[in-house]
Amino acid sequence: MGNIESINSPNGILVVGGGMSGMTAAIEAAEVGYEVFLIEENPYLGGRVARANKYFPKLCAPYCGLEINFRRIKTNPRIKVFTLAQVEDISGKEGDYEVTVKLTPRLVNDNCTACGKCAEVCPVERPNDFNFGLDKTKAIYLTSPMAFPLKYVIDTKVCLGAECAKCVSACQYQAIDLGMSAKSLHMKVGSIVLATGWKPYDATKLDNLGYGKYPNVITNVIMERLAATDGPTQGKIVRPSDGKEVKSIAFVQCAGSRDQNHLPYCSGVCCMGSLKQCTYVKDQNPETKVSIFYIDVRASGILEDFFQRVQAIEGVTLVRGKVAKIEEDPATKDLILHAEDTAAGQKVKESFEMVVLATGMVPMTAEVKIPGNLVYDNYGFVAADAPGVYAAGCIRRPTDVSTSVQDGTRAALKAIQSIVRRGTNG
Repeated sequence: MGNIESINSPNGILVVGGGMSGMTAAIEAAEVGYEVFLIEENPYLGGRVARANKYFPKLCAPYCGLEINFRRIKTNPRIKVFTLAQVEDISGKEGDYEVTVKLTPRLVNDNCTACGKCAEVCPVERPNDFNFGLDKTKAIYLTSPMAFPLKYVIDTKVCLGAECAKCVSACQYQAIDLGMSAKSLHMKVGSIVLATGWKPYDATKLDNLGYGKYPNVITNVIMERLAATDGPTQGKIVRPSDGKEVKSIAFVQCAGSRDQNHLPYCSGVCCMGSLKQCTYVKDQNPETKVSIFYIDVRASGILEDFFQRVQAIEGVTLVRGKVAKIEEDPATKDLILHAEDTAAGQKVKESFEMVVLATGMVPMTAEVKIPGNLVYDNYGFVAADAPGVYAAGCIRRPTDVSTSVQDGTRAALKAIQSIVRRGTNG
């Protein structure tokens, strides 16, 4: 490791994860006077929400909320943000934690104005992971027009480095430093909030549904990027195989969820996500045929109103039945769904131009456990906090954005109480 930095903040709070719950925890703690260190492994804050097109049920753009949070973070001197950062070790006890964080070099410093001149001259392209590989960026890139921090970043896996350095010559602000090295950050803090978020279930494991085999079978998170104006198609919902506007589309609920062979639990938000995505399709082309294949529609509380509103849209059909198999017509690349309509008591075989799989939410802690004395359930969710270490958001349970915000506030309060309690007792 090239350099070592140290932070000694016995009354400080470390927040791991810069999504909605993590940002909320950081902001709430800092705004009542606590020093907060917010670390995020991606080069930007916002988590999964930054890649969404709209929230449900209001159907407003996520940057409505993100922009406010970004401003609160930027203007608060008590919050220090570290992107491209990963926790390597947590040790100690409540009130006296020692944490080691690995900082990957961005190769772009704070002089960056996001003018884009560097990307214009960069000769190397890479798949755009922000858009799930549906388009490409240069080796030096800005994740999105609303990225925070609004700075370019270099993908060191594909950058040609000093043998190219065209971006260095093109930058009039001396913002690019190809000699930046990795750092190790050693921190002493009083309490910790863990908010590392979730990932979609791996749909390639669902052999019968054709994801990864048929190009026009996509997942719900990919659909969000297709519909987003800053996405790979500038918001046009088209088939990946040929770029054709979609005239018929099926949403397949519980893709891998509520299944003992995959995810035994219900993620709770997938139904609302698909209903929301129905509005994307219908807003672009009211003539498009939309079918939702479901087991049960989970729409609790006020979300029932949203469900009823979408259900009433002309051309939207709900079929109660789980899809057993998806096949492709090799001539047209259309998809043939085999299902059983349990309400009508008959088998269904129907063709669609595109299919969206509603995959469930898997906590990031399912595969990579965070260092520290936490208790996990059988699915990898954090089942119990440790003294001084508090989980927030989707590593506790599958949840929507508004509940993640509430949970972030809860975790911030717990972290503050921990520091106050230790101060009073010790």
